[in-house]
Amino acid sequence: MNKNSKIGIFDSGVGGVTVLREILKVLPNEEFIYYSDSKNNPYGDKDKKELIKISDEIVQMLFRRDCKAVVIACNTASAIATSKLREKYPNKIFIAIEPAYKVVHDQNPQDVTLVMATKGTIESEKFNILYNKYNNNRTYLLSCVGLADIIEDGNKEKIEKYLEDNLKEYKGKVKNVVLGCTHYPLIKNEISKHLGNVRFFDGSYSLALHLKDILNKQGLLREEKLNNGHIEFIDSSNSKIKEERFYKILLSKEG
Repeated sequence: MNKNSKIGIFDSGVGGVTVLREILKVLPNEEFIYYSDSKNNPYGDKDKKELIKISDEIVQMLFRRDCKAVVIACNTASAIATSKLREKYPNKIFIAIEPAYKVVHDQNPQDVTLVMATKGTIESEKFNILYNKYNNNRTYLLSCVGLADIIEDGNKEKIEKYLEDNLKEYKGKVKNVVLGCTHYPLIKNEISKHLGNVRFFDGSYSLALHLKDILNKQGLLREEKLNNGHIEFIDSSNSKIKEERFYKILLSKEG
């Protein structure tokens, strides 16, 4: 492993592109392998043991590709698998996304907050430790079962119907919205339409800064850009549709 090795990023689909976009802002010289695990999507409905096994197989592949760090861009995988992966690979660098609930506490704790996340994230021990530590007693938790899949497919009509059915009771009640899944930033405009003037929080930018700090401390920051900052996309189902959507989102700054 050296400073010119790539950074691996994985998610259950293309949603992690929202994390990659923030990383590119602070690490423009790096090269990346992005792994979209559409074969095992959705992660939010999987049991703990299965998701840890899936995550372990992915990181092994990324390490075989000589990745100097692995970014776990899926909140569900982060919440459930990160501690086990760090135990198994103590000398490897793992940077894991988490819902930005602490940021709400630091910046806007008095207003009512809605946390939107997968069922797996909201029920996880990791999230509950975070939630109980910073809970302002003015927070709603919403398990958005199936929403990430609809966003992944890009079906605007289904997204609209889902948000209409699930957000109507919170309109006018909340001011902070924590986007606890990397897919959700892709539909900020649609969420705002149903909730009104809200402030969004997600963990992508904080993760990017943390990744840069860790690489810098270990002398692993790439000093110059090679291959024009190449991003290699891999999908576990070899889906060309996923690949096209990934690069379209990356270039268009969708959401």
